[in-house]
Amino acid sequence: MTNTTGRIEARFAALKDEGRAAFIPYIMGGDPNLADSEKILAGLPDAGADIIEIGIPFSDPMADGPAIQLAGIRALKAGQTLAKTIDMVRRFRANNDHTPIILMGYYNPIYKYGVDRFLADAKEAGVDGMIVVDLPFEEDQELCLPAGQAGLSFIRLLPPPAITDKRLQSVTQNTSGFVYYVSIAGITGAAMGGPKAVEAARAMIAKYTDLPMAVGFGIRTRADVAAMANSADAVVVGTALVQCIEKMAENGASIDAAGHETVVEFVCDLADGVKNPQC
Repeated sequence: MTNTTGRIEARFAALKDEGRAAFIPYIMGGDPNLADSEKILAGLPDAGADIIEIGIPFSDPMADGPAIQLAGIRALKAGQTLAKTIDMVRRFRANNDHTPIILMGYYNPIYKYGVDRFLADAKEAGVDGMIVVDLPFEEDQELCLPAGQAGLSFIRLLPPPAITDKRLQSVTQNTSGFVYYVSIAGITGAAMGGPKAVEAARAMIAKYTDLPMAVGFGIRTRADVAAMANSADAVVVGTALVQCIEKMAENGASIDAAGHETVVEFVCDLADGVKNPQC
């Protein structure tokens, strides 16, 4: 498999030197509309984001809870497409060439777009990797292996049922960038598992890969982020941030200046959980 060393690896190496975990916020591309979504994206690094996940809106998001499902619906109604999501990254890169960007979504939009076209366009735009939640390792030839050959990381979700020796040996074989441990057995937005469970999963995963481990699903507050900061290499917050954006865009309206400031302040507070976990 092609070595995909780049922004993701460089960021984790730098944070290891700092002695802290990464903070990874998730936003839905195009939510509540393209202009506001791009403005939020542009502000995330200064608010404390070390790596950014951008959701690809899809009409049947089976792994997502109600908040992210609604975010996808808002984005689709506003005209968001996979091509526009890739363009968001391209415009982001005009002013930021160092923050890693991960696209997260489902295979159907990528398949319809065309795998070769998607990988070429994503790489050219400055995407660093992807999480495709409905492609198991048995289907690596569909996207995982081509992504590695194109120089893009393919990041795996590892829910609790996958944390077995037999499963991990297969699942981690072609994974790159980092692994994403799901701290709950369910959809996004549900209650998270505790740090002890995450530490146990990390020890198990480390038997099969030396990739960094991120933890997400159910992490909603600065205190939640801080609780996980010593148990994983990265902490992901999605649903809570999406709900903050939804509140600032009540009834589908564009977000005003005060609303954008509220989103930034919320991200800053969450990011403080990895920077000052004892506070």
